[in-house]
Amino acid sequence: MTNVDRSGLKERERNNWSSAAEGWRRRDALLRKGAAPVTERMFELAGIASGYRLLDIASGTGEPAISAAKVVGASGEIVGTDLVDEMLAVAREKVASEGLDNIKFHCIDAETLDFKEGSFDAVTIRWGLMFMPDPLACLASAHKALKQDGRISLACWAEPGENPFVSVLMQTLRKYMDIPVPPPGTPSMFAFADSKRLYDVLVSAGFRNIALEKMAIDVIEVDDGRAYWDVISDLAAPVMALVRQLEEPARSDYINEVIETADSLKQGETLRMVGNTWIASADK
Repeated sequence: MTNVDRSGLKERERNNWSSAAEGWRRRDALLRKGAAPVTERMFELAGIASGYRLLDIASGTGEPAISAAKVVGASGEIVGTDLVDEMLAVAREKVASEGLDNIKFHCIDAETLDFKEGSFDAVTIRWGLMFMPDPLACLASAHKALKQDGRISLACWAEPGENPFVSVLMQTLRKYMDIPVPPPGTPSMFAFADSKRLYDVLVSAGFRNIALEKMAIDVIEVDDGRAYWDVISDLAAPVMALVRQLEEPARSDYINEVIETADSLKQGETLRMVGNTWIASADK
């Protein structure tokens, strides 16, 4: 992958996620609820405790950085980074509203992090590594920033078939347009669905005692298919970039089919859209 390719891919991600910032603001409570089990497990695996100095990469609208700020307390410090300042604007609003003074966010390309060596007790990256053209550069920088024996924990989505919360969108969209398969190594939501690739890149970055586990969560819990569409259209920036390419009436037909498919998955009183994620942890 050339430098020109990386630059273009980063611009694509920046545009996609900047356009989704308002949607993520609207859906913040729902997102935090769905992701909470992953956040808690990542904190356990990283050993985050009172007084810790944590680097959270790809913080987006503030998680898991803000949750971590409440764990490390006044004697600790959180530094959060993200490529998209529009997402971080939401995070900063949330920090101000909660009166937290132990957390700062910086708009930085995670592949060019240059923190002082050995300056953090732990690093977290929740569902961000997959979208980086050069994930090894990010992890190598994270490794450098960690203290000796410091811990990293990160999450990456598993196979598309194990993630109906978004695969419903993509499977249906293939009926309406040709979606090329990304070349190996290309940033995408499922770039690290293969746990071996995730393991190998952590090894290449210098980490040791690497462990991987899989967790299933209810990513989105809503009343029905219509509510699911309303939520996911706010959140799934890469997919919505494709949906916007559809002309009417195909776009309306697509949306209606997604709603019907989601409704068919409803069990009981609510619609729970499941996701499966890898959670990796390792030592410096």
